[in-house]
Amino acid sequence: MKPLKINNVKSIDVDDWNKFVSETYGRPYNFQQQDGCKGNQTLFKFTVPYEANEYDNDTLPEEVNHEEMGVSFSAWLKRDPKTPLKGEEDCPDYCIEMWWERNFYPDVQMIANDLHSRGSLEAGEYIIDIWW
Repeated sequence: MKPLKINNVKSIDVDDWNKFVSETYGRPYNFQQQDGCKGNQTLFKFTVPYEANEYDNDTLPEEVNHEEMGVSFSAWLKRDPKTPLKGEEDCPDYCIEMWWERNFYPDVQMIANDLHSRGSLEAGEYIIDIWW
């Protein structure tokens, strides 16, 4: 009989991931809210380093919950998180934060690869555990 194959995977709580990304880059970030919101008890697997699918968008409609989501990593890094949304200058800070979390974010693999290149995330297999 063959021995059971076991993979060692590093597990990250989604809140810890969000906090780490937000503190590292100084931008609002909420992985669970991306791509139309991820369900409870979801495990998102990724490997570092790995080829990323960079978003083509450098800009998006500045409307919370707009159907267009995801921007290039460079566009995400360039934009000041305090910049008001066009046409919604009276929008409170939480509104701007929601737009960043739900619409204006890069591919998670781009972030993971960048964190790895900075020496902040070691190579390996990971799971982001989404539990809310």
